[in-house]
Formats: sequence, structure tokens, C-alpha cells
Amino acid sequence: MMDRQTARAADRGTAFLRVPLGWWETRGSAVKDGALAVALSLLAFVPTLSNIGAQIGDLPQRPADALSIGLTLAQTLPLALRRSLPALCLVAVGAAFAAHQALGFATTFGSVGLYLALYSAGAHQASHRRALAAAASAGYAVLAVVLHTLGSPQHVLDYVAFYLSLTVVWLGGSVVRRRRVEEVERQRLAGEVAAADERARIARELHDVVTHHVTAMVVQADAAQFLIASAPDRAGEGLTAVSDTGRRALTELRHLLGVLEATGQSAPADRAPTLGKVGDLIEQARRSRQPVEFTEQGERRRQAVDLELACYRIVQEALTNAMKYAPGARTAVAVRHGKERIEIEVTTDAATLSPAAPEPGPAGGRGLAGLRERVLMLDGELEAGPRPEGGFRVHAVIPSKPAQE
Repeated sequence: MMDRQTARAADRGTAFLRVPLGWWETRGSAVKDGALAVALSLLAFVPTLSNIGAQIGDLPQRPADALSIGLTLAQTLPLALRRSLPALCLVAVGAAFAAHQALGFATTFGSVGLYLALYSAGAHQASHRRALAAAASAGYAVLAVVLHTLGSPQHVLDYVAFYLSLTVVWLGGSVVRRRRVEEVERQRLAGEVAAADERARIARELHDVVTHHVTAMVVQADAAQFLIASAPDRAGEGLTAVSDTGRRALTELRHLLGVLEATGQSAPADRAPTLGKVGDLIEQARRSRQPVEFTEQGERRRQAVDLELACYRIVQEALTNAMKYAPGARTAVAVRHGKERIEIEVTTDAATLSPAAPEPGPAGGRGLAGLRERVLMLDGELEAGPRPEGGFRVHAVIPSKPAQE
């Protein structure tokens, strides 16, 4: 029971602290730096902290007065500008520290402001860094000469050691700045790589959509033109097929352009091509006078969008190549659903050109290469090449990737 009560008390305490901490994290740098300057100014007048601070002169101490209070505040309040105007902050704090030491006032905790100003200049000063470092070094050299003239017991090595400690603080800020710049550059390069990958993905999508539908429309239009002379009553079917193919192309292009909207929101998911819409590709190919046999084995399960789209594109590209390079040849599409993988095979017999079909174009292109990249990204394999008995075969195996509910 006590353990539960203790745990609940700890949870309440954590929740109590979470609110102010959350508020503090959302504040801007000006508010945070201002709060730091005020806090350090108050701590500068706490007697027990007077032994903590920066000190180099060791001159006979003068009693505190209004001037010492002003110089102490001049070492703390400028820290409110330590990120917005780091050079000005360092100059103001450094000058106040030098005057405080030269006049022999007792050390206060406010002199820690010198270290913070040096760190901030190293971490946040963007331009004229060398000039600022040289000016600060020259100012310190003048202070050392003044202190020696006023009778400071410090030796040359003491001044050098104090200077080196200040240099370490500056370099600490410089290291932080360098890492910050490197992180920004790393994020920029990562963004460029992501943008290049996205452009490549969009290019593959455009290629798949445009090539398939335009090829189908050309084949259908040529077939309709042939039928106008040989069988005018059937020419209307070919023109209807061309119209339907154009509408499908527009639907897919609208989905693709939805991904590129300025709002960053893609088109509705039900517009995306899926495994369930492979039948539309088969029907479209048949209306283009391409004899296609379609078989589907196993239980179809809802898969992740990228896997569904990849399977759809594989069938689409294979049928496009069949209509382009082997018009009229028997084509078989087989989709096998397994528990751990999905297998797709598209085979085309040797080309048997018909008078209505266009001459095959040159082989090659980016279609199959793009498919291989897409399948590799899903940890799958894709093989494409001529069959020993003639014709062409596209075979892909992709691990299952059930959709997230």
C-alpha cells in the first residue's frame, strides 16, 4: 500500500513539474536569456557565492559602492543578448570585467558572466569571428599591462594561464557551433536525398501510368482504324475502349497529382491502384485485342499501400510490354497469395503481329529497371527476360506486408 501511495505521490509531483517545464521549453531564446541575466544578477549579491567567479588582478580591495554595483550588473545584464548579439554582449561584459578588476573591487559571482559571454560568442557569433577573437585578445593584453602597472602581484605565467582558460571557454562554444552547423548540413543533405528519391518515385509512377495507358490507347485506336475498313459495325467497340482507357489514365493521374498538392495531402486511398484492380488491367488489355489469361491463387489479404501498388505496377508494365512488343500474342498473368509472400508471374508467347498492330518499338527503357528498384525497396526479387521456348517472362516475389489497421 505504501509503495502505491509513494508512486502516486511521485506521479503527482512529476505532473506538477511538467506544466512549468513545458511552458519553459516553449519560450523563445530572448525570454530564456533574459531570465538567465536576471538570475545571475541576483546571485551576484549573495555573499556566500562571492568566492566563485573570475579574478585576475589581486589588487588591494576597495569598499563596495554604487560604481561597483553598476559594474557588477554590467557583467550580468548584457547576457540577455548573448544569442541575439553575442559580440556586443562580450564587449560589454569584458569591458565591465576589466574595469571591475582594475579598480580593485571585490570579486562577485557576477564575474561568471565573462565565461558565459565568451562561450556565447564562440557558439553564436556567425561573422567576423577572427576579428572578435583578436579584439578580445588585444583587450586582455591591455588589461594585463594596466594591472601590472597598478601593482598587481600576478606574474606573466598567471596572465597566460588565465588567458588559456578563457580560450578554452571560447573553443567550447566553437565546438558546439561547429556541431550545430554540421547537423544543419546533414539535415540539408538528407532533405536533398529525400527529394531526389521522391522525384525518382514520381518519375516511375508517371512512366508506368502514361506508358501503359498511352500504349493501350494506340493499340486500340489502330485496331479501330483497321476495323473501320474491314468490319465497320465493330469499330465503335474500339473507340469505346480508347475512351475508357483515357478515363482510367485521368483517374490515375489525378491520384498521382494529389500526392503533389501544395497541402501535402494525397488523394483518397481508394483511388490508388491496388491488387484488387488488376482485373481492370486484364480487361483493358483484352479490349486492346491482347488475349490474356488471368489466374489468382490463395486468399487475398489487405496489404500495405506500397506493396499493393508495386504488384499492380508489375502487372501493368508486363502487359504494356506485351501489347507493345508482342501484340496479339497469348499472355498469362498469375498472382499467388501466400502467408509470407506474394508471387506474380506474367508470360507472353512469341510475337504474332497482326495487320492492325503497330510495329514493335526498340527494346529497353526504364520501366523494368524502375520495377526492380521498387521491388528491392520492399525486400523482394524481380526477374525479367526471354523464355527458352520463346516469348518473355516477368516473375516477382515480394514478402507480405499486411496493412496496419
